[in-house]
Amino acid sequence: QVQLVESGGGLVQAGGSLRLSCAASGRTTSRSAMGWFRQCPGKEREFVAGISWSGGRTYYAESVKGRFTISRDNAKNTVYLQMNSLKPEDTAVYYCAAPHVEYGLGLPGSKYDYWGQGTQVTVSS
Repeated sequence: QVQLVESGGGLVQAGGSLRLSCAASGRTTSRSAMGWFRQCPGKEREFVAGISWSGGRTYYAESVKGRFTISRDNAKNTVYLQMNSLKPEDTAVYYCAAPHVEYGLGLPGSKYDYWGQGTQVTVSS
């Protein structure tokens, strides 16, 4: 019902910036909260940022707060993650995710049901 496709990952020097995009298709996507997660080798997947269905509320992991910004364009069914001041520890596969429920807030503890394939972000020192 919902398909998510990430893009925008790549190799960047520490201190640089990248913007990830997640193109969504599906009946409920534009009315659902969305989130970004990341997973480093040997580590569990972790929450990075979430956004409410309307875009009015955002949430961030402490490790990225002040550096990353999540936003969305519901008309395009697209969510973005602007990543500034990147650090080597930000290196991970980044996944876009969406819950099945509508009108969510994008809280870190929310259940996400749909996932993209991931996009690799590598930050060199």
